[in-house]
This record gives sequence, C-alpha cells and structure tokens, in this order.
Amino acid sequence: MRKGLLLTAASVALASSLAACSDSSSGDDSGSGSGSGAKPKIGVILPDSKSSPRWETADRKYLSEAFKAAGVEYDIQNAQNDKQEFQTIADQMITSGVNVLMIVNLDSGTGKAVLDKAKGQGVATIDYDRLTLGGSAQYYVSFDNVEVGKLQGEGLTKCLSDMKAKKPIVATLNGSPTDNNATLLAQGYNGVLGPRYKSGDYVKGPNQSVPDWDGAQATTIFEQMLTSQPKIGGVLAANDSLGNAAIAVLRKQKRNGEVPVTGQDATVQALQNILAGDQCMTVYKAVKKQADAAVELAVSLAKGKKGKTNGTVKDPEGKREVPSVLETPLAVYKNNVKDVVDDGYVTKEELCKGKYAALCAEAGIK
Repeated sequence: MRKGLLLTAASVALASSLAACSDSSSGDDSGSGSGSGAKPKIGVILPDSKSSPRWETADRKYLSEAFKAAGVEYDIQNAQNDKQEFQTIADQMITSGVNVLMIVNLDSGTGKAVLDKAKGQGVATIDYDRLTLGGSAQYYVSFDNVEVGKLQGEGLTKCLSDMKAKKPIVATLNGSPTDNNATLLAQGYNGVLGPRYKSGDYVKGPNQSVPDWDGAQATTIFEQMLTSQPKIGGVLAANDSLGNAAIAVLRKQKRNGEVPVTGQDATVQALQNILAGDQCMTVYKAVKKQADAAVELAVSLAKGKKGKTNGTVKDPEGKREVPSVLETPLAVYKNNVKDVVDDGYVTKEELCKGKYAALCAEAGIK
C-alpha cells in the first residue's frame, strides 16, 4: 500500500465535508495521443478522505502536479467510500473518453466490475496503491506492502526491546478486511511477530481487523481489547489512523507512552505522536515517487506505449502475475522524523506548532 500527509484542522474539515471531489485539467497536450490518435486523457478515482488524509493531501496533490507537468488532460475524483458513487464516477469517466483509468478500489468486487467495464471499452487500466483481486488491471503501482508490514513488526520489536518489556501482550489492529494491502501488511508483520509468539518472548493478544480503516471503529475495538485484556503491552496498528485511535484510548487511561504503538503513512499527527513519545514508529511512503511513477505509466499507456515496471505482484484470485512498479518504504522513529521533513512531505510549520516546537528542536528539525 505508495504518501504529504499534512492536514490542518481546517483542511480535515474540508476533506470530510466533500462528497465526490474532482480535480481536472485540460493541460497542454504534448503527445500525439494513443495508438488510435486520441489525445491522452487519464481518469483517477481515489477511495475516500476518512481512512487516511493522504488521499486528498498527498496523492491528489502529487498526481495533479505530475499530470500538469506531463501536459495531459486528467480528471481526479474521490468516491468518499461510496461504492455506487465509485461506479458512477467510472462510468462518467469512460463516457467522457479517458484513455486510461487508474483506481484505488474500495473493495475488490467493486474494483473488478469497474476495471472489466473499462477493459471492455478499450480503456487501459492501472491499480493504484491497492491491488484489485481477480481484477483485470494491466498494471499495479504501489509500495512493497509486505516490506511495510515487516518494518512495522521490526519497529514494535525494537521499541519493546528498548523498554525492556518482559513477555508483553501484543494487540493487533489490522487494516480493512476488504483491502488486499491489509493482507500484505499482516503477512509482513506476522512474519516478524510469529516467531516471537512461538518462542514465548511475546504473548499474542487480541487481534482484529478494522472495517474501512475507520478510526472511530478502531477506538471502540481497542477499548474492547483493553477491557478483555487490561495488560496489553504493545500495539501493532496497521496505519497511523488506527494507531492514533489506540493512543487516544491509552491516553484516557494515562498509559500513553508506556505502550508502544506502530503505524504507517507518516501523517503529521503520527509524527507529533512520535516526537511526544506516544507512538513507537511509523512507515514513510514517499507518495510523490508513487504518484510520479503512476503518471509516467499512465501517460505511456495513453499514448499507446508499454509502461516501465520493476517487478510483479501475484493476484491469487486471478491466478496471474501483475506487472508492477513498487517503491521502497522507510521506517521512521523519533531520531529520523527529520528525514520526512527534509523530503518535503511534511513542513516544519505544520509539524512544529505549539508544544511541538521544542520537541522538533530536540529532534534537529530547524
């Protein structure tokens, strides 16, 4: 599962209030068009703005910038976690004459229906960030999500070791059961934590998936986990939204900072949690690299050319290897939060507000 994730309170409110957000531009077409002679026109469907702020604050931004730089017409819309709206947007884009359709599916069933319809209309297709199981996307662009999960597992292990935790009970907040990325992440972190459970170094605690990566549901789930197992000593949270939900519950019990919590996406909130000592680590995925690679691929397809890839990913339902572009993730702890700022993904102004100014200074963020 690519990417920054900088969101002020005002922009959160704005993103949450949007229905199907769109961003389009005619650009200055610098290519001769696809093999059929049509001008390149690319449609992108984002999933929502609730599961992670990245979709509106990072992916939309970087995709738009890359399309504009390429001088091609594009249309970016957000389905806001509405399956019917997702299909409606896809139909409208296909009718409008897009050469390429790039999607972040809400689930594989909806994604497959959209991809198959596009294929039937001669539209090239790309799965962006999430692989549609059993789908027909010609290409997949994302991060190595098994590696992301591995970094999370290793991160939790490191933080538990630093705290000299003895046989800690580890709770797991998995991602959405309809998102193949959640499966890949779990493959990665379970590969690290599994041997620890087997050896008796750790105790396997409550383990539950969070529908739609929803933070509110994660809060309820984690409250129930703590009720059933009050001595939870570590939390493997599959992304920063889930991690922050766990931290909020721990904070109410004045246990924040005592229980290491993981995440991914390098949101401003997560980085602040890390600086404050409430979150163990996150995983930074340079969304700009993912977006740039996806746009380069989409433009090539729109012009009737083959795309460049650096690997394949197996679709177990479709029983095929999908040509892929996979970027490399980075584990982020307190001592390298600065790297995310230096990369331009997060600004000092957004990260180092109020009480976090002194913490930023301690972390070398100037």
